[in-house]
Amino acid sequence: MTRIYFFALLIGLLSQTSLSAQAKETGPIIKDYGKVWAIDNPDFKVDTSKEYKAVFDIMNSPESHESINATIETAARFLNMHAQSGVPAENLKVALVVHNKASKDVITNEAYQKKYGTNNPNRELITALLDAGGQIIFCGQSSLSRGFPREDLIDGVQLSLSAMTALIQLQDEDFRLIKF
Repeated sequence: MTRIYFFALLIGLLSQTSLSAQAKETGPIIKDYGKVWAIDNPDFKVDTSKEYKAVFDIMNSPESHESINATIETAARFLNMHAQSGVPAENLKVALVVHNKASKDVITNEAYQKKYGTNNPNRELITALLDAGGQIIFCGQSSLSRGFPREDLIDGVQLSLSAMTALIQLQDEDFRLIKF
């Protein structure tokens, strides 16, 4: 009986070791953000010839003014996991529609410093997504209601009439809505 318990314990430890040995990796599209695990030989295969167009509805943000918005980083994860799985970068399109509590995440360091006394922890991530060809669209209604004018936006962030308008138009352009 002791042998059976020992064998079961050994198997359990070995399986944990192999799982923990696999590390999450960033890149190849967004280098410093969007860590994902590689999935070897999935049953549901990734169609590497398909164009993937995703729009992320970003409305929440951490209470801490020093934390990265994980829902924004999800777009980096989307790009990296599909590129790591063989989808060409030119077949990956992302758009983020930012509004509500996440409004603060798309303003410059200067504006963020004035309002919160620290640099915007999302600025580098936003810039990396823009540099990778992503669209960051900020709700004009949130801009006015939350006090973040156009001149406070990170370069490259687009101002829209509303989040609703941007979400409808992007879905009409075959972007698929991803909301968490």
